[in-house]
Amino acid sequence: MTIQLPGAGGTLRAYEPRTEPLAVAAGASFTSRTVFAAAHVVADPFADVSPDAPAAVDWDATLAFRRHLWAHGLGVAEAMDTAQRGMGLDWTGAAELIRRSAAEARAVGGRIACGVGTDQITGGTLAEIRAAYEEQLALVEDSGAQAVLMASRALAATATGPEDYLEVYGHLLRQATAPVVLHWLGPMFDPALTGYWGTDDLDAATDVFLEIIAAHPDKVDGVKVSLLEAGREVDLRRRLPRGVRCYTGDDFHYPELIAGDAQGFSHALLGVFDPLGPLAAQAVRLLDTGDTAGFRALLDPTVALSRHLFQAPTRFYKTGVVFLAWLAGHQDHFAMVGGLQSARSLPHLARAYELADGLGLFPDPKLAEDRMKTFLALYGVTR
Repeated sequence: MTIQLPGAGGTLRAYEPRTEPLAVAAGASFTSRTVFAAAHVVADPFADVSPDAPAAVDWDATLAFRRHLWAHGLGVAEAMDTAQRGMGLDWTGAAELIRRSAAEARAVGGRIACGVGTDQITGGTLAEIRAAYEEQLALVEDSGAQAVLMASRALAATATGPEDYLEVYGHLLRQATAPVVLHWLGPMFDPALTGYWGTDDLDAATDVFLEIIAAHPDKVDGVKVSLLEAGREVDLRRRLPRGVRCYTGDDFHYPELIAGDAQGFSHALLGVFDPLGPLAAQAVRLLDTGDTAGFRALLDPTVALSRHLFQAPTRFYKTGVVFLAWLAGHQDHFAMVGGLQSARSLPHLARAYELADGLGLFPDPKLAEDRMKTFLALYGVTR
């Protein structure tokens, strides 16, 4: 049995789906690496809302997906970019997501870290930006989750140089009650963050970033780097103070960065581990046994899918992530908050299906095939 998939120039090509999924099993957390999957939110498809209205979230399905990730030993990075922060999910929705997910994590014994930003404001003075960060930090700490200090659009727009970043982040780290993760999100994920740390020069920006960490090493559990430049991440990793971890956010080079080298390795906080969760967990368990070759053999083939999902404009990768979650049976529909299901083309999503199916990511390949055919029919592909 084949399925007709659309490609470039309006052509169709025959694809023969898999009949069996990759065999993976749930398991405990890992011993060699700390691994978070940045999880997506599930929209309520029956809510009568417009794309610019507050998000309507299907809380049952959203929390069920997090239990799926925890069951495979992964940590959940909550209310991050993958959850459409600033792209459909506002601070009110994110706050509710944090409260609900943190409570669920306590109930099942899952690890959770939550994003802290300033998206309740669009701009303001440095004092107002600090206050916005403080409000979110207090909520995350009160929930019992670990805080991830996310990059701020408001700070990027207001700061006049590196000294403003040093002041704001230094203030936040001094008052944090537990070590946090600092998140450096590149402009490919959010153009509004261009020039973060006060300069467009990435070498100079790295120096500012390291200066913040060096001043408060006891308050920094680690850094998440999402620049899609493996060499730059390795250089930064080697310059971190002892005890400060590097969590890769590089969805293009994660196998080599997590595997590491003789001088160290990266932990992980990745959006692509949302669709790759069970397979990624199985790979890290091989790494736990010292089987680096087995880890790479399992994870390297996933990079083609990840590079496809995260192709420019990278910020729309969430559409492919949610599409795969629907095909995999984790939710009953392909609807997204903010109407973002329209952000990728039919050929793009068809290729995502083909790559994911080839990896055996769908627990029920026939269900995925049937849903893909239904989706294609909506676009007029009926052969």
